[in-house]
Amino acid sequence: MTALRIHGGRIDLAALHYPHAPRPWLDLSTGINPNPWVPAAPLIVDPSALPSPACILELEVAAADAFGTCADRVMALPGSEIGLRSLASLGLPSPARFVVPSYGTHASALPDATPIARSAIDTVIDGTLLLANPNNPDGHLDKPERLLAIARQGASLIVDEAFADIVPEGSIVPHLQPDDPVIVLRSFGKMYGLAGLRLGFMIASPDRIAAMRNRLGSWPVSAHAIAYGLAAYRDSDWLADARQSIAARATRLDAILLRHGLEATGDCPLFRLVDTDASAVFERLARAGILTRPFDYAPRWLRIGVPADDAAFDRLDHALARG
Repeated sequence: MTALRIHGGRIDLAALHYPHAPRPWLDLSTGINPNPWVPAAPLIVDPSALPSPACILELEVAAADAFGTCADRVMALPGSEIGLRSLASLGLPSPARFVVPSYGTHASALPDATPIARSAIDTVIDGTLLLANPNNPDGHLDKPERLLAIARQGASLIVDEAFADIVPEGSIVPHLQPDDPVIVLRSFGKMYGLAGLRLGFMIASPDRIAAMRNRLGSWPVSAHAIAYGLAAYRDSDWLADARQSIAARATRLDAILLRHGLEATGDCPLFRLVDTDASAVFERLARAGILTRPFDYAPRWLRIGVPADDAAFDRLDHALARG
């Protein structure tokens, strides 16, 4: 059970703990878009050849255009977590701080970093500050102006924008000036629902990008990640439709939860956080074959991802009603 409280998506472990739960499992534990992007036609990928530098650059140009920045400030990564795990190699200034609560990875991304509450980040005038925007698991979203002010008063800022595709107005990237001491990490898999491709990006100054390229080498991402990422980032119609659909389903999720006495919070439409008797609700849903995300450090919190369709909504509604 401990593993289910430190990371979402562990349907395999949930099935072991709840062998009599109905199948298939409904996974609402991750916040990943349950309706992934699908190519209009099959993508031709040659896994026998190394990805060419030109193809990687083409992907980075498409991503930069989607993020609202220049390609020389963007590097493709094999998942944004690799970017987090590589921060310590970039010679960032001390002292290092990370905002809590947030991703568990943030606590280990910077050696000797100390936690800080989000309410206190405006007081940071030096060193390095790591935070997520929108945050996970509470979905809190800060305006870019607040974060820019922190960076411009002396701190080196690292912003984990793993969920920013769903709330583009919250992204700091389009507002950055060349000399702003800011590193941004973006995830492809969250919004596009293709987490298994392991594709992410770092947006930073050219010297930081050069240091990361030197660390990861000539082929940081796979041919499949390049092909899917390039086609998906060019599909602006899908992105616009997905944003509308997810927002509408988040509103529907709020209404269902409220009907069952659960008040949802958060500005990220891909998931909601409820403060409740989390263990009891988690257990009830798990026995119905629905996996949600509890937290070892906050026993009253339960994060619930937005369902994909009517069938998923009905299944959640019925499971909550059996309480």
